[in-house]
Amino acid sequence: MSDPRTDRALGSLYGLALGDALGMPTQTMSRAAIAARFGTVSDFEAGPPDNPVAAGLPAGTVTDDTDQALLVGRLLADGAGRIDPELLARALLEWEAGMREKGSLDLLGPSTKAALDAVARGVPVSETGSTGTTNGAAMRVAPVGVAFPARPLEAFLDRVVESCQVTHDTTLGIAGAAAVAAAVSSAVGGADLETAMDTAEAAARAGVARGHWVAGADIAARIRWARNTVAGRPEAEALTLVSELIGTSVASQESVPAAFAVLAVAGGDPMRACLLAANLGGDCDTIGALAGAVAGAVTGLSGLPADAVATLRSVNELDVEPLAARLLSLRPHG
Repeated sequence: MSDPRTDRALGSLYGLALGDALGMPTQTMSRAAIAARFGTVSDFEAGPPDNPVAAGLPAGTVTDDTDQALLVGRLLADGAGRIDPELLARALLEWEAGMREKGSLDLLGPSTKAALDAVARGVPVSETGSTGTTNGAAMRVAPVGVAFPARPLEAFLDRVVESCQVTHDTTLGIAGAAAVAAAVSSAVGGADLETAMDTAEAAARAGVARGHWVAGADIAARIRWARNTVAGRPEAEALTLVSELIGTSVASQESVPAAFAVLAVAGGDPMRACLLAANLGGDCDTIGALAGAVAGAVTGLSGLPADAVATLRSVNELDVEPLAARLLSLRPHG
């Protein structure tokens, strides 16, 4: 692989899928329920029959996190680096319709569903995302980080906002997505984990000036606090703090800082970060996807277990190499 950016781009996209698939069977479960059912999740597991979202899914299956990230990536590539909000809305509606046809229980999240219902009623896309504060924009934004450098920051935020607008056009939704996209972008550009997380904070701090204002804790401040909270603590204690104090819900101001806390605890090891997320409880698959996207961008594909990547490829018929190449073709060299 002659261009190291290719390895890091593939690491980010497969890392996202890795965290998503490892967290698939435990999503919506409490930390205690996960321990009772699985002990400690240490590999891909099938969706338990009583999981309201993951029931019946084979081990290694990805969820909406990966599907929607790849959808955003394809729109970016097809649009020569721009995302048309109308096309994004249509693509998301078509995705959900396809999932329903397959009998899947893994459908659109609350903010995205509400926004797309508004689109269907004829509300302009400039207004449909005005209340979206959950992590749906953050979970699908990694391709923006692959395609664009995080500097200059305001131009980068323009691209992030395009991926958020139709569903999560709020200060919290955009700040959360900006943090993840900037961390991925920084790492694809060669940054180490600490630099990538610092870049995430700066992007979240700037991103909060975009979109419709909504009340909520500042995401940049919470990422910094989350990193400091787990620093130097034993792993078990750190994870308890993530679960009980930082939070693992679908709220952007919980799950995004939680993902960066997990990255700090794991030291940027993608598999370790994804497994820690899978055992956390709450929105395990999304926290894992966010952490995996960033850690994978730091280490590159070579930092992910080859057998796990092979499982992701075979179970999901997943092949992100062509998309990664198309996204990198949008990114300036240097």
